Amino acid sequence: MMGAVSAAVLVTMVMAVFRAIKGPTVYDRILAVNAFGTLTVVLISVYGFLSGRPEFLDLALVYALINFIGTIAVSKYVEFSHMGRPSGGDELGDI
Repeated sequence: MMGAVSAAVLVTMVMAVFRAIKGPTVYDRILAVNAFGTLTVVLISVYGFLSGRPEFLDLALVYALINFIGTIAVSKYVEFSHMGRPSGGDELGDI
């Protein structure tokens, strides 16, 4: 049973990595990396549950929080990386 669940999650993780590499936009890539992190949390949780090791569930929760904060940080960086300047090119030549 554990092998089938792990294999299914790993196949889905491979598809998420493919989407992260393929794109086509940066937001698709961010979403794919977030999905990969979520699937990692699922894999850790399934392993902890099936092996009778509840401490793995605590680790999965910590990893989920790190994944969430990282996704928000990267999304904000992508959205506001220009720091208020128009993103049309080099503004230094306009002075």
